[in-house]
Amino acid sequence: MSYDLVVIGTGPGGYVCAIRAAQLGLRTAVVEKRATHGGTCLNVGCIPSKALLHASEAFEEANKHFADLGIDVGTPKLDLKKMMSFKSEGVAGNTKGVEFLLKKNKVETFHGTGRIAGAGRVEVLSEDGGNHMLETKAIVIATGSDVANLPGITVDEKVVVSSTGALELDRVPKKLLVIGAGVIGLELGSVWRRLGAEVTVVEYLDRILPGMDGEVGKQFQRILGKQGMEFKLSTKVTGVEVGKKGASVTVEPAAGGEAQALQADVVLVCIGRVPYTEGLGLENAGVQKDDKGRILVDSHFATNVTGIYAIGDVIAGPMLAHKAEDEGVAVAEILAGQSGHVNYEVIPNVVYTFPEVASVGRTEEELTKAGIAYNAGKFPFTANGRAKANGTTDGFVKVLADAQTDRVLGVHIVGADAGNLIAEVAVAMEFGASSEDIARTCHAHPTLTEAVKEAALAVSKRAIHV
Repeated sequence: MSYDLVVIGTGPGGYVCAIRAAQLGLRTAVVEKRATHGGTCLNVGCIPSKALLHASEAFEEANKHFADLGIDVGTPKLDLKKMMSFKSEGVAGNTKGVEFLLKKNKVETFHGTGRIAGAGRVEVLSEDGGNHMLETKAIVIATGSDVANLPGITVDEKVVVSSTGALELDRVPKKLLVIGAGVIGLELGSVWRRLGAEVTVVEYLDRILPGMDGEVGKQFQRILGKQGMEFKLSTKVTGVEVGKKGASVTVEPAAGGEAQALQADVVLVCIGRVPYTEGLGLENAGVQKDDKGRILVDSHFATNVTGIYAIGDVIAGPMLAHKAEDEGVAVAEILAGQSGHVNYEVIPNVVYTFPEVASVGRTEEELTKAGIAYNAGKFPFTANGRAKANGTTDGFVKVLADAQTDRVLGVHIVGADAGNLIAEVAVAMEFGASSEDIARTCHAHPTLTEAVKEAALAVSKRAIHV
């Protein structure tokens, strides 16, 4: 069995890479260890978590806000089993969709564990013991990432759970303790808080959402606090003891100090993710990795071994599905003799809580550290007509533009539908737009997008509605 390309892993990066390669005329095969395609994202990550975020948000709306709109539905009752079925239907629909797309594009599929057996050779070992040896001109590693473990703490997916286990709880915990105030912890913490859990988030650093804009983090923490989420920042977890009635979590100040015990029915460990390269045979193949376990690649996604490439979470950069997709397209086009490219300055990042948080480009902290002079324009949703009419006035839009050229360097949004609002500025930044370009573009009224225009106007201190 000989191919132009074999892709190991069919998450967003892998399956998109395979489809694009097939479109370009390359004979392509994929290797997937799961029974279903889609990787972590579709099976136990992006898709199921967004289904539960959507369902839990609807539950909270009905429970707390419908009456304000003149809608009397009484007290809504939670059917968690039905909600989990809703989530599973969404997962199944997406994974089957990927299977259909691979077949449509004539990509051959092998289910099993893939291992690089040498130059241009991928061995596939299936669960039933079957073995296939695939010959190929090029190999793309797209095996994604796995949850990072906290030393000394055992995840049993019952009392102490990872993000995977948090998507499968069969009851709403009375008390949920989340270790880590990053995107995943805040999203899953939001799901279970809406459904009735008391949520406490413990974070080693002195802020939530590390790496995102500092002002965004501070305001978003206040919003989540008003919703009922409790935060213990600059705090480290030193132990988790599981008992018959849940867990006792020992914490102490990150800088050192007196320890205390926090009780929880469920402990969710969300301290990040690590590249998944186990069993790939990278060492025998001679593929180099960095000190964080990421595969080293050049600007064309090529490793140090001829014919072996890598994309997505196994290489440096943000661990985001859409980043992996763009890299998958780029490497497929490069292998087909075209000029594939990814602009890493314009990779949006979204937190799908309510309100949402979205950002693209540089933060104020990054610009200051780099010594880049900039102007900032900010506009609050309290001054946006549609937000006031909808009762969704939390948050703001902030535009950062180069002080000399006015080119947009970063945009940060906290607010309803921020994940969709960020797309406008991502397109603008991709084409090198200035804040003046956005400010001069006519935006429909009344929409939340007008807040983006007003923030762009505010860069030159001429916002109209504030």
